[in-house]
Amino acid sequence: MVPRLTLLVILFVILFSIQKLEASWKSAQEGNKIILIRHALAPGTGDPVGFKIDDCSTQRNLNQVGIDQSKRIGKFFKNNKILIDQVLTSQWCRCKDTAKYAFKEYKEFSELNSTFQSSDVEKAKKQIKRLKYFVKNWNGNGGNLILVTHYIIITSLTDAVPRSGDIVITDKNFNVLEIISTN
Repeated sequence: MVPRLTLLVILFVILFSIQKLEASWKSAQEGNKIILIRHALAPGTGDPVGFKIDDCSTQRNLNQVGIDQSKRIGKFFKNNKILIDQVLTSQWCRCKDTAKYAFKEYKEFSELNSTFQSSDVEKAKKQIKRLKYFVKNWNGNGGNLILVTHYIIITSLTDAVPRSGDIVITDKNFNVLEIISTN
């Protein structure tokens, strides 16, 4: 038989976790947040040799786990009544597919494109600077700005280390309010 103290500790941990996740929802429900989402699971790292941005067959793509993960992301937003002003995504197929399965409608935004394999450090810094400028001037009208992008972009903005499909909720200065795992 499990000791009562152990059961109480387990119950406390569960209740604390639920309250913490609920606080995450409430932060996003307030609106006017920047919500960065790392693309869902696409096995591998980087991009294959011969990568072409306009040809998904040359890229790492979502597997079925990634597709299911994307759908869970969409359900999270719908079930928690999180208002969305706009969904923007990197032009990489794995990001567009994450946005498509999660939210249906999205717009491509090149400032969200990966800089992971870029040898031009200054170009990557300028891209991040332009993205910050865009966010600074964004007016959400009460909704949230959803940015579906890559690990390298999210880390450059927030210092967070997201896993595939993670949701990183920030303010307009990219101060991390919460990271929600969809794994």
